[in-house]
Amino acid sequence: MHPFVLGLVTIAIGVSGCLAYFSLSNLILDKVIFPQRPGDRGRNINRANAVRPWLFLFPAIFALGLYLGYPVFETLRLSLTDRDAGGAFVGLANYQQMMAEEKFWEALRNNMLWLIVVPAASTAFGLLAAQLTDRLPWGNIAKSIIFMPMAISFVGASVIFKLVYDTRPVEQDQIGVVNAIWLHLDGGIGSFIVLRLLPAFLMLAFAAMIAYAIKGLIAQLRNPHSQDGFGIKALRVAAGVVGLWVIVKCLLTVINIFTVTNTYGEPQTWLTIPFWNSFFLMIVLIWIQTGFAMVILSAALRGVPEETVEAAIVDGANPFEVFFKIKVPQIRGTIVVVWTTITLVVLKIFDIVFAMTNGQWGTQVLANYMIDKLFRANDWGVGSASAIAIMVLVSPILIWNVTNARQEMRDQQ
Repeated sequence: MHPFVLGLVTIAIGVSGCLAYFSLSNLILDKVIFPQRPGDRGRNINRANAVRPWLFLFPAIFALGLYLGYPVFETLRLSLTDRDAGGAFVGLANYQQMMAEEKFWEALRNNMLWLIVVPAASTAFGLLAAQLTDRLPWGNIAKSIIFMPMAISFVGASVIFKLVYDTRPVEQDQIGVVNAIWLHLDGGIGSFIVLRLLPAFLMLAFAAMIAYAIKGLIAQLRNPHSQDGFGIKALRVAAGVVGLWVIVKCLLTVINIFTVTNTYGEPQTWLTIPFWNSFFLMIVLIWIQTGFAMVILSAALRGVPEETVEAAIVDGANPFEVFFKIKVPQIRGTIVVVWTTITLVVLKIFDIVFAMTNGQWGTQVLANYMIDKLFRANDWGVGSASAIAIMVLVSPILIWNVTNARQEMRDQQ
């Protein structure tokens, strides 16, 4: 059948099916289940009106249950069974086997590293781009260029960056941009600036940003008017501890940048360098998500009242003070939403790792580990257990988002 005709038939069947469902369900409700008899007409009308909204919600609830609820319960069931034993119940044996594998802990460590770096870097670069482009006459063009990577699939972006990191033998021209720059610098002053000074500055800036976030968390915890529950306060404390650990790691990385001995004169296989190859993969997602963060935060910055900015300028505030003490506190809620949204994307990251390294050389992540177990090892027990692990990691972020949304709704009322 021609696709156009097939589309028309699908629309006709869908629309007519919806009309038939709502018409028949209301007819059965009013004529069969709650008939309007003379003695109890008013009571039956009220009963029918109480049930009627559920008739409209039932298709959506059924679809969500079929496509979201059922997979969760089925995955949980599979994680407690053993395929080799004919689907026999084995309890937590799959979880014990999963936690006994080094690859699982490698994937968990890498996911934590992605969670720390990617949301923070994407949000920071997005906020910087939003602030700088809002004051430029050609700002809309700049925003379009920055947002453009959002239109590229993760696999497409991975292919692009795989060419950027490409390595050819020494006697051949390097088509990879990174190796071309590496060979051109060759240990001179440019290498000191690009390979030592610039990374150290970025690490210190990242540490300063984390310190600023910790300061905000402390202020929230010490706020006597805060209505946060114990769970939210515990999450804030945990986030603060993780932030301090990140700051220490950043400072140690800065020391390592200035003390490590680089090998010049030959191209590097960047995606095989332990630890650093994970950062090379993260750059791909940061490049994509910065545009998303910029668009949302740009809209939030435009919503900051001009009166507060003008009052700060009159009081003698410099541009940095206006930005960090006037604008950022007023859009903190939006920053948190952007941060957590990117965090959810990071927790499910799979495409970039699969397309660029397939989890080799120490770059494994949980989603790729799950695919390896489910479809390569044909081990549905451990694969389902890793899927449950991902869901458990995602759940606190979802709870955080829902709690913040409800808090904002209460504040607006």
